[in-house]
Amino acid sequence: MEYIRSDKTAGCIFCEKIDEDRDAENLILFRGRDHFIIMNAYPYNNGHMMVVPRRHTSTLVGWRAEERAEFFELADLAVEILRKTMNPDGFNIGINMGECAGAGIADHIHLHVVPRWSGDCNFMPVFADTRVIPEHIQATYQNLRAALEEIRAEGIL
Repeated sequence: MEYIRSDKTAGCIFCEKIDEDRDAENLILFRGRDHFIIMNAYPYNNGHMMVVPRRHTSTLVGWRAEERAEFFELADLAVEILRKTMNPDGFNIGINMGECAGAGIADHIHLHVVPRWSGDCNFMPVFADTRVIPEHIQATYQNLRAALEEIRAEGIL
């Protein structure tokens, strides 16, 4: 309901958020050289993250090798953060390229990393087209940030 009632921005939400210095408020977990990891504000499951290029692009065409490498390195980092904090049974990782493919923000490509648990699909989405998220997104953000700091301390990042 918060999203439905909110004023929608005319610009690109990803470009706007990365240019601001409000990472916790904007749910940005990590800033890389060419990409960043941001939590989905309207998640499919707790911990739903996205890897987003800093530059505004709707395609993978023309990316430098370093950009491609970092894109998937950050996807791997997102998976590691989720493993440390939420212990999921698996993951959905994917790109919805184009509006007809399900992209909510079609003009700025992004890769979804969604943690999954055995049996996480209950009657709510099946019968009521509704998802139940058991933890406030800011609490999840704080837990994920703590895991990121652990990963840094371990020298993995």
